[in-house]
Amino acid sequence: MHPLYDLIDQLGIVHPATFTVLFLLASWLMIWRLEAMLQQGLDGTALGTLIVPYCSGLGNLVFVFLLWRDQGAPVEIMVNSLVNNTTNLTLLLGLPALIWPLHIVANKGGKSQRRTQQLSRLALLLTLAAVLFFTGLTWALGRDGQLDRGDGLALIGVFLFWQCFQVFDVLKDNVRRGGSFGWRFYIDLVLIALSGWVIYESLDGLVAYLSAADSGFFSAANLGWITGWLLVLPNALLAFYYAWRRRADIVYSSQVGDGHICIPLCLGLFAVLQPVPLPDFFQTAVIILGGAVLVHGICLLTVGRLPRPIAAGLVVAYAWFVYTGLIA
Repeated sequence: MHPLYDLIDQLGIVHPATFTVLFLLASWLMIWRLEAMLQQGLDGTALGTLIVPYCSGLGNLVFVFLLWRDQGAPVEIMVNSLVNNTTNLTLLLGLPALIWPLHIVANKGGKSQRRTQQLSRLALLLTLAAVLFFTGLTWALGRDGQLDRGDGLALIGVFLFWQCFQVFDVLKDNVRRGGSFGWRFYIDLVLIALSGWVIYESLDGLVAYLSAADSGFFSAANLGWITGWLLVLPNALLAFYYAWRRRADIVYSSQVGDGHICIPLCLGLFAVLQPVPLPDFFQTAVIILGGAVLVHGICLLTVGRLPRPIAAGLVVAYAWFVYTGLIA
């Protein structure tokens, strides 16, 4: 049963543009309610690390199910994950930093504000370390050319351990501050779930359209790349919106945390269902991902921000990634 798709079909507007618009509208609904959560007092780093990744990464989880249900090429889930994570850590952090300063530690304000900035930096460094660990583990498990069921279980296991750590850290901070989640928080979660349903319907229609196309760029041959770019659009909206709001902590933590949904969770889930082969550009993607993590970590440790020349270098690295994986 796909009531939304049936309605679109009855209106005669079944087209990739229709599904893309619906996907973006649902993503904006998520951002609107996430902003409400922030206004209700939820810590920015906790929001970006624990809640935003599941919202922006929901499409990737839906893609895992759709690809498995429709018996698509397993390699596309790896391509999708690599495109998602590389775009997050290079293009979607580099471009906003070229326009607005991404200061995590600005050395301004009172003692309390500086302490909050230092804590945000430590939290982001830990999250970056997790990305480096997850990417390295995926590389190690895939040295035989694919990820099998055992590899998938290992990836899911380390992801669940990381999430338990994040949940307890947020709850501990909540107890320390003497706060709690009010009823509006749970209403916002319901609205986010509603937007998730629209995301599922729109992605289902788009994947079906692309899978049925036999030729051209917008076809099943480039399913992983196209869906990877589509699924980072919510991340792009988050990055530019919160960069404009001068909330570099959310910009960083949302992009870095979203990577955990693809690598290791999405890869792990699909590998449990069936083996996932590695694409030809896997090694290049891993090197760029690892290099981007190290660059961000060094910048946060030394200057507490992402300098514009480094941001430009990340954008160039992303262009090289696209050339290597899609053109060369």
